[in-house]
Amino acid sequence: MDFKQRITQLRTELNEHNHKYYVLNNPTISDQEFDSLMHELEVLEREHPELDDPYSPTHRVGSDLSQGFEQWNHKRRMLSLGNTYSVAEVEEYVRRCKDGLGGEDFQTVGEMKFDGTSISLHYEHGRLVRAVTRGDGEKGDVVTLNVITIRSIPLELKGTGWPEEFEIRGEIVLPWKEFDRLNAEREFNEEPLFANPRNAASGTIKMQNSAEVARRGLDAYFYYLLGDNLPFDNHYDNMMAAKEWGFKVSESMTLLHSIEDVVEFISHWDTARKQLPVATDGLVFKVNSLRQQLNLGFTAKSPRWAIAYKFQAERALTELKYVSFETGRSGVITPVANLEPVLLSGTIVKRASLHNEDIIRALDIHDHDMVYVEKGGEIIPKITGVNIESRSTTAQRVKFVSHCPACGTPLIRVDGEAAWVCPNRWGCVPQITGRVEHFVGRKMMNIDGIGEETVETLYNRGLISDISSLYHLRAEDLSTLEGWGERSAERVLQGIEQSKQVPFERVVYALSIPFVGETVARRVARAVGNIDALMSMPVEQLTAIEDVGPRIAQSIVEYFGDERNRTIVEKLRNAGVQMAMSEKSNAGRTDILAGKSLVISGTFALHSRDEYKEMIELNGGKNVGSISKKTDYLLAGDNMGPAKLEKATKLGIPIISEQQFLEMIAKTTE
Repeated sequence: MDFKQRITQLRTELNEHNHKYYVLNNPTISDQEFDSLMHELEVLEREHPELDDPYSPTHRVGSDLSQGFEQWNHKRRMLSLGNTYSVAEVEEYVRRCKDGLGGEDFQTVGEMKFDGTSISLHYEHGRLVRAVTRGDGEKGDVVTLNVITIRSIPLELKGTGWPEEFEIRGEIVLPWKEFDRLNAEREFNEEPLFANPRNAASGTIKMQNSAEVARRGLDAYFYYLLGDNLPFDNHYDNMMAAKEWGFKVSESMTLLHSIEDVVEFISHWDTARKQLPVATDGLVFKVNSLRQQLNLGFTAKSPRWAIAYKFQAERALTELKYVSFETGRSGVITPVANLEPVLLSGTIVKRASLHNEDIIRALDIHDHDMVYVEKGGEIIPKITGVNIESRSTTAQRVKFVSHCPACGTPLIRVDGEAAWVCPNRWGCVPQITGRVEHFVGRKMMNIDGIGEETVETLYNRGLISDISSLYHLRAEDLSTLEGWGERSAERVLQGIEQSKQVPFERVVYALSIPFVGETVARRVARAVGNIDALMSMPVEQLTAIEDVGPRIAQSIVEYFGDERNRTIVEKLRNAGVQMAMSEKSNAGRTDILAGKSLVISGTFALHSRDEYKEMIELNGGKNVGSISKKTDYLLAGDNMGPAKLEKATKLGIPIISEQQFLEMIAKTTE
């Protein structure tokens, strides 16, 4: 056997042994035998560098060279899942799916929800070509060199039958034993301990040193296969195929045939999960059929065909040390319970939001009470009760502040709202700096290098007074800051310059218009086209935009009714910030459906309901949820609701098929 054949053979054998050890938990050779084969391969590769392969088992140890991360746009958005916290809510999800499918039966797949960090792997011709983090759902960081070090991830696929090109998504986790080992090391070295395995995994995969990533002992489980030529038309069989190709798929993945099966699945894993080698925070239920998934579609944030069930939160009893009051960027005052530190769901909890005055009154909290703390969805700490028996007879009831804790302005309470607000929008420092922090955020203008402390420093030094001031910063302003140098200053200035290319819809979100979140900002920007139209639009026209109700519309009008906000917008415009939808964003837009309202009902074969909604908006139309005299068309699919069909027929509303709808748009485009 020549050296080429031996190198190929050794790589194949070592990959197989890695799979047996890290995926199947069933090693067939000793560690000493494995190390001997690895050593032989290392020697041969050193002697024949022309045969080097970056995916050789010898490269699993990573590199200690620093690396930057490029960003990659996801071909298919990586969305989060909607959450449920009771069996009744899961049953309601099942009912919604059945209604959305027009009464059609469906199978459910039950899975474990691992508590780690999401990853998307891309394979071509059986080899890993790219690993991308979730990022903001639209794009993420390419972390391929770090992912290569995770030994349970196949770099080259086993078996046959995989598509030439596909994507598989999963969760990178840090097993409990590795978490404990790393924290023991850090404690010995007097370094800060990791709070929980999730945070440790998330931080590790973004490290610049892949050799350190390899040392951490990350693992990965996979739960969703995507591509144009998948082997099966259902989720479960595709994942079983992925398992044969070498991916680590949880043994908990189960095909469920009834709601009784779902309930039993929840009951079993509520206890059994505590014996797993990795952290979990719930279960996931998915519609099995890919066709039915397509028909159910997505909301703005999550798929309608999947839901997460969160396990009952852990509860702990600890002492309330004091309540502090904090002012947010919108002026809302939030009371925060500062607690005697307590371990809860793997993390040390020291603070918990009390949300508003009504919550404080409902809990009847007194100074130094012993309070019950839970983590909502095992993530956000919250106070759920008070142990009154342990209360001191001299304890005083906690009172909500009457003046802003930051600027001393008397607070006001908006009619119908639970929150107290500081009205000093232009003179209250936390509001001013909070708006700047929001503006530079990743989902907004994405200006790297400016965090909370930097914003406060810049403001205190008089270098910024509002969001538009960022575009007047100079290198000499930044390089004099403590801990900064030319390189740090240059990075921030580059980020500010690059932010001038951020699309208009993100600019609208970045402006901190009260009640205008990411989705509403996108809807508004696409509907109005430019900032001048938005600034002059009355409430009546704004409420005609999808997802914009009277409260949001009034907030937009009031925002632009303030001359100071209009001045800031003009300064941003003069700095070069995008104040209109780009030609690229408007590409393919028509007005064929301008002024038309359409109702979508039933299931479809060619596109999902969400895709049809997007097409309607792209062509100037409006999606509405119910049929009325003002409805212009009913876009009807299979299994549509009989009530809608009857009402449309009675009102004489044209009923069109998806083929007719597509032809309507195609003619206009031509």
